[in-house]
Amino acid sequence: MKLVSWNVNGLRACVRKGFLDYFEKVNADIFCVQETKLQPGQIDLELKGYDQYWNYAIKKGYSGTAVFTKIKPLSVKYGVGDSNEEEGRIITLEYESFYLVNVYTPNSQRDLARLSYRLQWEEDIRTYLKKLDDVKPVILCGDLNVAHQEIDLKNVKSNRGNSGFTFEEREKMTALLKEGFIDTFRYFYPQKEGAYTWWSYMNKVRERNIGWRIDYFLVSNRLEARLKDAAIHSHVLGSDHCPIVLEID
Repeated sequence: MKLVSWNVNGLRACVRKGFLDYFEKVNADIFCVQETKLQPGQIDLELKGYDQYWNYAIKKGYSGTAVFTKIKPLSVKYGVGDSNEEEGRIITLEYESFYLVNVYTPNSQRDLARLSYRLQWEEDIRTYLKKLDDVKPVILCGDLNVAHQEIDLKNVKSNRGNSGFTFEEREKMTALLKEGFIDTFRYFYPQKEGAYTWWSYMNKVRERNIGWRIDYFLVSNRLEARLKDAAIHSHVLGSDHCPIVLEID
């Protein structure tokens, strides 16, 4: 089974930049997107063979997530039952042998004005994932808005303490992994440097690969034996993020 996750930073714009070409070529069983920036009725995607599930933010042109899947889920849940639902940040699909959770984690903002909100979000999502994991294994994917380790961004010294690389955010990721989850890319490539999924739109930043790895597939520990590979498709343009891929039996 092949799963793809991509923060498209505006799905309509990404479609104009080749999203559908990539979608068809990668031929995922489940394709998750974040930051769709859409309201109902603003796009009509014909994705033959896929069911579509959308979680829209109330605020126009903001946030939003979607899942396109060849495998029909047993159930679908939006949000975790609190105010997070207003921003369209979480979709959970229940399958026979696992849960898939597609997430767009809030950004703490440049001045860390939203850091306290972000840290509470981390507590809520960890509690939610643990409850799911008590029932069946979990595959979590999406833009988690944190570079977990120093190897996960180019400029460590100048970004220490900045949004996405604060001690607090990194510790929340550590705590989640300790609860029984695997960072699948680091599982296969623990020492690989220069492996990033997001680059600033500033001039020539992406060309010079000055980036951050903030998009992830995390899975329950008991799925370890089923993992086949993880990949970052950094060659794919269309967004300031690139797609990431997980292959699992």
